[in-house]
Amino acid sequence: MERVRHFQEELEALQSRLLEMGGLAEERVRASVQGLVVRDTAFIDKVLRGDEPINELHIEIDNRCFMLLALHQPMATDLRAIVAAVKINTDLERVGDLAVNIAEAARRYASHPPVKKLIDIPQMGDIAQGMLRDALDSFVRRDTVLAQQVLNQDDILDALKTQVFRELLTYMLHDPTTVEPALDLILVSRHLERIGDHATNIAEDVIFMVSALDVRHQPGQHQ
Repeated sequence: MERVRHFQEELEALQSRLLEMGGLAEERVRASVQGLVVRDTAFIDKVLRGDEPINELHIEIDNRCFMLLALHQPMATDLRAIVAAVKINTDLERVGDLAVNIAEAARRYASHPPVKKLIDIPQMGDIAQGMLRDALDSFVRRDTVLAQQVLNQDDILDALKTQVFRELLTYMLHDPTTVEPALDLILVSRHLERIGDHATNIAEDVIFMVSALDVRHQPGQHQ
C-alpha cells in the first residue's frame, strides 16, 4: 500500500509541475502578444529573456516521468497518464518557443509604422491561451468533454489565421512599404495557430489517456 500511496503522490506532484509549466507558457504567449500590440521594445526584450524557467521545468518534468516509469512500472491508465505527461511537457516547451518567436516578430514590427489596427491577432492570442488552459484542465480532471471542446476551438483559430492572411495581403498589394511588417503579422498569426495545434495535441493525449481512444487519425475526427 505504501508503494501505491507514494506513486500517487509522485503523480500528483508531476501534474502540479505540468500545470505550473502550462501557466508559464500561457503567460509568455499573453506577454508576447501584448508586446506586439503596445509596441514596447523594453517589454518585448523582457519576454525574450524569460525563457529559462520553462526550459528548467521541461527537464525536471521529463526526469520525474522517467523515474516514475523506471521505479513503479505502471500499467494501463497510470502508464498512459505518464506517457501523456511526457508528450504534454514537449508541447508546452514548444509553446514557450513559439512565444519567443512571436516576441521576435513583435520587436521587428515595432520598428515600422503600424500596418493596421490589431483586432484578429489579439483575439487569436486569447483563443490559443484559452485552449491551452482548457487542455491542461482536462488533463488534471480527466475530462474528455472539455478536451473535445479544445479540439472544436481549433477550427476558429484556423479561420482567423486565413482572415489575417487575406487582409494583410490586400495591404501589401496596395502599399509595398507594408510588406515587411505585414509579413511579421502573418508570421505571428501562424505561430498562434501552431500554439492552438499544441493545445489540440494535449487534448488528444487526454482523450487517449482516459479512454484509450486515439482520435488523431479517425475518419471524421479532428485532424
